[in-house]
Amino acid sequence: MTIALITGASRGLGRSTALQCAARGSGVILTYNSHPDGADAVVRAIEANGGKAVALKLDVSDTATFPVFTQAVAAALAATWGRSDFDHLVNNAGYGLFKSIATVTEAEFEGLFAVHLKGPFFLTQALLPLIADGGAIVNLTSATTRVATAGVAPYAAFKGGLEVLTRYMAKEFGERRIRANAVSPGPIRTELGGGLNDEFEALLAGQTALGRVGEPDDVGRVVAGLLSGDSGWINAQTIEVAGGYVV
Repeated sequence: MTIALITGASRGLGRSTALQCAARGSGVILTYNSHPDGADAVVRAIEANGGKAVALKLDVSDTATFPVFTQAVAAALAATWGRSDFDHLVNNAGYGLFKSIATVTEAEFEGLFAVHLKGPFFLTQALLPLIADGGAIVNLTSATTRVATAGVAPYAAFKGGLEVLTRYMAKEFGERRIRANAVSPGPIRTELGGGLNDEFEALLAGQTALGRVGEPDDVGRVVAGLLSGDSGWINAQTIEVAGGYVV
């Protein structure tokens, strides 16, 4: 059995990814920050279908907690699966902010940076000794790195940085046969940034070749597929999952 660690998996894209990985036979360690009930629900759903899952609390913005978190991961691996390592890391945790460049505060900028770039960098560093050789990493980025959308400049800039970091992970971890790819979702029906109202959803759907916004499972299936052996020769890539957004 492979084991995947997925950050921010109490809802949205992380939740879908956790369920999709479990459906493919993977054990799951999922993290949450402010939604423990959602995380418990994901664990119960996986267990109800015969899988194994553990939920651990993690604030991706607080790098000082990463050593203790890594110890908790090692303990969960030993207690639940009898292993000292895991196979797949999905850096998914995040949040949105819709403000113009002219109005973003330094604190807001630093908060987004901590979660979307600094956090994934140092969390991957902390967990790297626990990732099995031949494993895989998927970083969740955003189609806003390609299509400029007013009001999301810092978010998009840090997601762009994470795309670059993904290629460097692939380069540096290649000697251990650890693949690293990024998945770049387009407009998706989640709670990120407060969700979509009907008017905004219609606008986004009209900008998408397939005529709708995406659902979390549209992304979760791709992430789970990238982690699988079927994608073993895909490395250092960013795959946009957006239904043809602004093409």
